[in-house]
Amino acid sequence: MAQDARTVWPAPAKLNLMLRIVGRRPDGYHLLQTVFQLLDYGDELEVAVRADGVVRRVGDVPGVPSDDDLTVRAARLLKNETGCPLGADITVRKRIPMGGGLGGGSSDAATTLLALDRLWGLGLSADRLAALGLQLGADVPVFVRGRSAWSEGVGEVLTPLELPPTWYAVVRPPCAVSTAAVFADPELTRNSPLITMPAFFAGSRQNDCLAVVCRRYPEVARAIAWLGRHGEARLTGTGSCVYGAFDSEASAREVIATLPADYEGFVARGVDRSPVLALVGS
Repeated sequence: MAQDARTVWPAPAKLNLMLRIVGRRPDGYHLLQTVFQLLDYGDELEVAVRADGVVRRVGDVPGVPSDDDLTVRAARLLKNETGCPLGADITVRKRIPMGGGLGGGSSDAATTLLALDRLWGLGLSADRLAALGLQLGADVPVFVRGRSAWSEGVGEVLTPLELPPTWYAVVRPPCAVSTAAVFADPELTRNSPLITMPAFFAGSRQNDCLAVVCRRYPEVARAIAWLGRHGEARLTGTGSCVYGAFDSEASAREVIATLPADYEGFVARGVDRSPVLALVGS
């Protein structure tokens, strides 16, 4: 691809429809069962190939230094692992709120790996890209695979799922949650029994992080209570975003139209396949 070619790549958000913490490895990582639902809403990356080997982020992402940005780290990891002489300019257009449990940073990293594998002509397998992604974060592999999925292990053992068509109202209260702080909390449940996929589809949708998050972040508890007036409200991941499922886009938009002034929110449709896969020919 020409040095000055620029392409635009989607990086979808996700919801955790269930999250159980079923154990802990000797290295401290938590063992999970979760269900990832991809959304038709997310960030957007503009990627331009450079011939001089430099990898850099173009523009600012508030609160995220360039060298800490997962897109830059993903590009440099891919470059180092493959010895590719090319570089890239990466522009991140953020829509997914940070610290919200929607996987924005992980999705950006996965899209970077997929985009640069294609643009740099590397031809790596999905398995290898997912393994690289796991070095960046436990949620990166599901975005590399690009399918809504049942997930086990630390998040890397994935089984694609077909989920019922659903519209979601996603609400972000005025706070950002520290995932590290939640997983370090001594009161976090770490021994939930394993369940089966049929049990999930029958309605087992608990999130073991909910009680800890609501205790540590009262704003999340208030958001759960507010959204709960319109239907069942759930926490995604470790939060701070909460969501409700609706049968129609109109019903979800009615809820978002009544958001308190200090809340943010959006409406999105669940999708089983990431839009980025169409760009990489998968």
